[in-house]
Amino acid sequence: MAQIAVMGAGSWGTAFALVLADAGNEVRLWGRRRELCDAVNATHENTEYLPGITLPEAIWATSDPAEALADCEVVVLAMPSQQLRANLTSWGEHVPVDAVLVSLMKGVELGTHLRMSEVIAELTGAGPERIAVVTGPNLAREIAAREPAASVVACADHGVAERLQKLCHTPSFRPYTNTDVVGCELAGTTKNIIGIAVGVCVGLGFGDNSKATIITRGLAETARLGVAMGADPMTFSGLAGMGDLVATCSSPLSRNRTFGEKLGTGMTVDEIAGATRQVAEGVKSCTSVAELAALHGVEMPIVEHVAALVAGKLTPQELVSAMIARQTKPETV
Repeated sequence: MAQIAVMGAGSWGTAFALVLADAGNEVRLWGRRRELCDAVNATHENTEYLPGITLPEAIWATSDPAEALADCEVVVLAMPSQQLRANLTSWGEHVPVDAVLVSLMKGVELGTHLRMSEVIAELTGAGPERIAVVTGPNLAREIAAREPAASVVACADHGVAERLQKLCHTPSFRPYTNTDVVGCELAGTTKNIIGIAVGVCVGLGFGDNSKATIITRGLAETARLGVAMGADPMTFSGLAGMGDLVATCSSPLSRNRTFGEKLGTGMTVDEIAGATRQVAEGVKSCTSVAELAALHGVEMPIVEHVAALVAGKLTPQELVSAMIARQTKPETV
């Protein structure tokens, strides 16, 4: 059993806190709003993000980051990716100096083009042996309902990955280890963007052929960028790559696919964002990933077209037409 802080009380942070508690750990769940934390403690339910799910008594919520982080062996970071820097700047001094830092976030920082593990390293001074990533086909609602699922725990130090693997292994949640942090983070980030493109196809009324095409070519784009940045190509055929991509692109529970679907029906980015408090990470990351690809000389047309759509430079119909009209070439290039 370990003392673990989960910093972020949204749907995925709360669901992963449930997993950790089911595995026998004492979990402190930090949220920005005191009223949400008080409600979690009083009712054992996060009614705003996971209504109807009873949380284990081993989860205790607080809005005080110092209280959440005190003496914790593992700190799980579960806020929106573009808010990580501000949060760590605000309360990073309270993170225990020997704690393992686990990212649940799937994004590339705007402006700096840093992966989340790189932002964590920059702001905390932690080495790669103290920074890990949990990623895979993990739709929060299904995880919280304890439906069978698997995931990947990635850390440069395999021993640390194995330790974390034990801390989140439950009868319904099976974690695998990996040392390819770069590949796992890029796969988790890019699949959100591909999910938006698939959603656009759904919103436009297209069928499974269109969706399968976007998924397959999206995976090829992701692997190209990963290899250029030193990732293991095998990562992209596993849970962090294909597994997460399929879940995101096929499920109506996916925020990114749903966001794309609404774009496809004619809603604007501002209209969709104003109608929900949930963050579709691909909306912000599409720009930073497109820029990252350009820096590495990697062609990612789906990512580039989604970035143009989100920026208002393309319509949904133009996005699909532009991708189909691209010059033909061999599939494996």
